[in-house]
Amino acid sequence: MKRLLSIALLALTFPAFAQDFPENTPVKIKKERNQYFYFTWGYNTETYTRSDLHVSQPEIGYEYTMHDVRGHDFKGWDKGIFNQELTIPQYSYRLGWMFDKKRGMGVEINFDHTKYIISEDQTVRISGKLGDGRMIDTNVYFDHTNGFRYFLNNGANFFLINFVKQVPVWENRRKNLRLDVLGKAGIGPVVPHVENTLFGKSNDPHFQLGGWNMGLEVDAQFTAFNRVFLEGGIKGDYARYSGLRIYKGTARQAFGSFIMFLGLGVRI
Repeated sequence: MKRLLSIALLALTFPAFAQDFPENTPVKIKKERNQYFYFTWGYNTETYTRSDLHVSQPEIGYEYTMHDVRGHDFKGWDKGIFNQELTIPQYSYRLGWMFDKKRGMGVEINFDHTKYIISEDQTVRISGKLGDGRMIDTNVYFDHTNGFRYFLNNGANFFLINFVKQVPVWENRRKNLRLDVLGKAGIGPVVPHVENTLFGKSNDPHFQLGGWNMGLEVDAQFTAFNRVFLEGGIKGDYARYSGLRIYKGTARQAFGSFIMFLGLGVRI
């Protein structure tokens, strides 16, 4: 009888002991985050298509078009970065949210502080109407000494809301270095700083909301330790400016841009 009682007691006791063993203790698995934020800061350079500049000055009776004008950028960073304010050269930033890391999908605010200047020392065809109702179709020499100057030099300023798709290309065995390709597409407003002199009449330089733009971008991104990355890319942008205030009137213009960008970023 004592033997039977001992066996029953052991049967009841061992399961309780087994629950205390570490190998049977439930292990908490840390769930990997499927999203992150990032910020990138860098600098850019542009080339622009030729374009027409349409000018309307009803108060003085001017309505004309400058045809096929040539413009250029003004990099600023080629004269040094750390010897001036970081926001004076043509800079770029991206502030993004990868909301689905596994599928490589995200959105971002994409801003390029670009500068556009109608090149001086060029001959421009101009057609339309001047103040006395006289119709013209002639050539003018575009130069500040001749009363012509046109700057979006404190910014042509492309602002986009982008959809982002990330495609992995390579990762090392330790998974602390990786290379990705990113495709981006977006649309948004342009916020130019308008400064000009046309036929010797100057405007009051100012920032304004001045139209819209859309862009496509392809970037290569090299990431170290899942935190810091170097990103470089190319971008095509089409911008339409309208209602740009000039002396006694407004101007409108549309042009394409080819942009190259290089920046340093961090995942947050």
